[in-house]
Amino acid sequence: MRIITGRARGTRLKTPRGMAVTRPTSDRVKESLFSILGSLVAGRRVLDVFAGTGSLGLEALSRGAAAAVLIDAATAPLLRENVRRCHFEQAAEVLSLDAFAALARLERAPRTFDLVFCDPPYHKGLFERALAFFDGGHLLAENGILVVEHGGDEDALPELAALVRVDGRRYGKTTQLSFFQRRSFVEVDAGE
Repeated sequence: MRIITGRARGTRLKTPRGMAVTRPTSDRVKESLFSILGSLVAGRRVLDVFAGTGSLGLEALSRGAAAAVLIDAATAPLLRENVRRCHFEQAAEVLSLDAFAALARLERAPRTFDLVFCDPPYHKGLFERALAFFDGGHLLAENGILVVEHGGDEDALPELAALVRVDGRRYGKTTQLSFFQRRSFVEVDAGE
């Protein structure tokens, strides 16, 4: 696993032993994701939930994101090591908390993020729970983008009031990326 491009290009990320702790996003999916996002990464405040190795948040920093918060209780020491490897100590913050406890803390702060990556373990109801949290909260900036990675067979989305799915991509039989934005932003953008 490595950083694909930008300031930290080629940096190898430390990964945990075995796959019981994480299921890293493949380089193919990561390349596709950042190709879709293109120039929308530079200058953004990034949140990486269920960060694992930190691959998505660190890739965003490498491509010019302003700052990133990486959340994962299970891999926090590994995340800190990968932040050091990429030399992003000044731009990256690691939270060693349960994902939903960390989100609640950030919500109370209050903080907002322009770009959110959410890559929970598949088939545990976590992506639906995370979507419901973002739908009811204010962590996603008004013009922000929420990217959720979920299983290829996890098609049922919870009912959403504030968020709307604006794009979806399938990668083989195992992985999907779903892109969400605030309904109010999408409606305003469509009306212009």
